[in-house]
Amino acid sequence: MKQFCMFADGSNVIRRVAKRILATPELTVLESGTGAEALEICRRTMPHIVVVSTNLPDMEATDLIREIRAIKNALTPRILISLVEMDVGTIMRARRAGAEGYLLKPFDRNHLLGCLQTMKIAA
Repeated sequence: MKQFCMFADGSNVIRRVAKRILATPELTVLESGTGAEALEICRRTMPHIVVVSTNLPDMEATDLIREIRAIKNALTPRILISLVEMDVGTIMRARRAGAEGYLLKPFDRNHLLGCLQTMKIAA
C-alpha cells in the first residue's frame, strides 16, 4: 500500500533532505512550508504521517496539530513534532495537542528512518 508522509517545515532545506531520504516507490513525501498549506494538503490527501516543525511562519505547531486532528477522515495520521533542541515543555504541549512523538533536527538518514520505524511507519 502506498503511504504518504508530509513535512510541514519553514525550511526548504529540511524538507528537501527529508524527501531525499524518505522518497521511495512505496512512500510519497509531501512538502509544506506553512501551516495553511499543510492543512490544505491534509484536507485533500491525509498523510499517514505528518512531521510538524516548530518553525512554521504562520502558526504555532500545536495549533496545526490540533487542526489536523480535527479534520474528519478515515485515516488518523501519526504526528511528530520536529525541534532543533530538546525542549520537554514543547514536546509535552505537542503531545497534549495530539502529537505522538518528536524528531530532533538536524537529522541524518539513520535517525530519521529509525524514528519512523519506531512509529511503525514503513520507510
